[in-house]
Amino acid sequence: MKSNFEKALKFVLHHEGLWADDPRDPGGATMKGVTISVYKEYMGRDVTKDELRNIPDKHLFDLYETRYWDKAKCDDLKPGVDLSVFDLAVNSGVGRAAKILQRCVGATEDGAIGPKTMALINEVSAKDLVILFAEERRKFYKGLKAFEHFGKGWLRRTDECEQASLKMTGE
Repeated sequence: MKSNFEKALKFVLHHEGLWADDPRDPGGATMKGVTISVYKEYMGRDVTKDELRNIPDKHLFDLYETRYWDKAKCDDLKPGVDLSVFDLAVNSGVGRAAKILQRCVGATEDGAIGPKTMALINEVSAKDLVILFAEERRKFYKGLKAFEHFGKGWLRRTDECEQASLKMTGE
């Protein structure tokens, strides 16, 4: 639901933190969850790390809404499922979030949430889907090379996202 975007963004920003430029992070320089490559694409030009550090809230809000929330079709998802999908879309990409959602409902894992996927999503309760999604998310993280370094944080974030998402389902 559209009304959940700001609530979901607040959750994401809490977990994304502020400035990071860890050489072990494949995303590179990041501010409030926005990587320098994403900000360059958004701005349509090269940007400096200093520009990224000072990203205006207006850009941040617009970027999260258009690049993640809208592309992941979160407005069309049930409350709670929208947060789960949005959070993973931010953390691992919209395509990855869509594939995990598709895996949960038995759809073809093509990374695009279309009408067939939505029909299958609507057959599953929000609560069950949030739980399945979190399980698949954990499996995905455990298979990553960077899990040794970032895994504890990823799993904590997944647990917290699952709990917040379950509260949003109202089930």
